[in-house]
Amino acid sequence: MSASFASALAAARDAAAAQHYPQPALYVVATPIGNLADITLRALHVLQMVDAVACEDTRHTQALLRAYGIDKPTLSVHRHNEAEGAQEVLRRLQLGQRIAYASDAGTPGVSDPGARVAQVARSAGIPVLPLPGASSVTTILSAAGASGDEGGFVFYGFIPAKAAERQQAVEALGREPRAIVLLEAPHRIGVLADALAVLGGRLLTIGRELTKQFEEIATVACEGFPAWLQGSPQRLRGEFALVLHPVAQQRDETQPLKVLQLLLAELPVKTAVRLAADITGASRNTLYQAALAFKKEAGEAEGEAED
Repeated sequence: MSASFASALAAARDAAAAQHYPQPALYVVATPIGNLADITLRALHVLQMVDAVACEDTRHTQALLRAYGIDKPTLSVHRHNEAEGAQEVLRRLQLGQRIAYASDAGTPGVSDPGARVAQVARSAGIPVLPLPGASSVTTILSAAGASGDEGGFVFYGFIPAKAAERQQAVEALGREPRAIVLLEAPHRIGVLADALAVLGGRLLTIGRELTKQFEEIATVACEGFPAWLQGSPQRLRGEFALVLHPVAQQRDETQPLKVLQLLLAELPVKTAVRLAADITGASRNTLYQAALAFKKEAGEAEGEAED
């Protein structure tokens, strides 16, 4: 154990020990995506308390636990044995044990295994308690600034490996107007860059080695992604999380005037201008000048009609 985590274990006990931890229960534990210091105090306490840790890769998880000074038996539950592994976890839960589930990095059940384990436990009436923490999805979204008022985001994950399916997937991504989160491994990032280049000027935020020593975050146009990737040999290394930004909404410059005209037909000028500005976000001064022009045109039209 690193000496720097000795105080963290004590702090975890002080901060979290007073809470209630049911037994039996499955504890779904988010683990760091790179920086070991991103573990939460409650996760440290639960990992010390449980009877065993089910995990995606026992070697990886044992190394993680050792770094924190925790010694627990591990159970292998990965993508290729999740059905069988979930039954072993259920057997232990039914014996009254507390079991934690941790994927290799981040929050289980998002892109990593863990969903089936949680489903099996919940179906058996055993509590499933999530311990929130690190996630590459929310980490890259927070840096991209791309999902605020544009209708949220879509989590897509890894695009298909086969060329025809990948092309269809990228075409579908191009039609989705909201922000989209993608994940990719280093050995496939070049293929992804070439595939996304067809989306032209749509912005893409690239997160490489998030939270780690050589973390790199950049925003480029999709068509410039291959060139950015080739800008340094280091960029072909590490895990990637990416955000395809929302499609830029083209503003109808005539809309404020259309709204103003409709309001002027029923309301005094000042009230119509105020409401039109609130509805469309257009400048009150601009709308007021437009309202005067509309009124003048209307008056001249009436004069011509009387003549």
